[in-house]
Amino acid sequence: MANVRDVAKYFISLSEERTRLAITPLKLQKLLYYAQAFNLREGRDTLFPEPIEAWKHGPVVPEIYRAYKEYGYFTIPQIDFNNINPITNKPKLYPHEIETITRVWEQYGHLDGKFLEELTHQEDPWLDTDINEVIEIENIREYFSNEPVNV
Repeated sequence: MANVRDVAKYFISLSEERTRLAITPLKLQKLLYYAQAFNLREGRDTLFPEPIEAWKHGPVVPEIYRAYKEYGYFTIPQIDFNNINPITNKPKLYPHEIETITRVWEQYGHLDGKFLEELTHQEDPWLDTDINEVIEIENIREYFSNEPVNV
């Protein structure tokens, strides 16, 4: 299972500053939510174990919010992503995880954070969860297994 920080870093490595492929903290949150959803839709377990909460502006992984909140509404600078953990010499993300993240990027990477926020506000997992409460994984799995992907 991936660590959400590695999933976030991989998304940021795909970004391109000063283009529509740039990533803000808001956009990153929505991409993480969709990566979790896509992984669950494939019949797999969770992509990452960290909880996703229903915040006012849509789904949020609090750990990632705290890690990138300093950027506010601005773009997070692109980074290089080394997939090998220097301590264990094993991959941080496995091929099926990279494939899921890449599919989410291809579908949503060109959209801005506010548009993605509006998409999540139309989907049952966020709608059916009280603000600041954890969005249950089973709600995400059920919704995305039965609904076509928005966009």
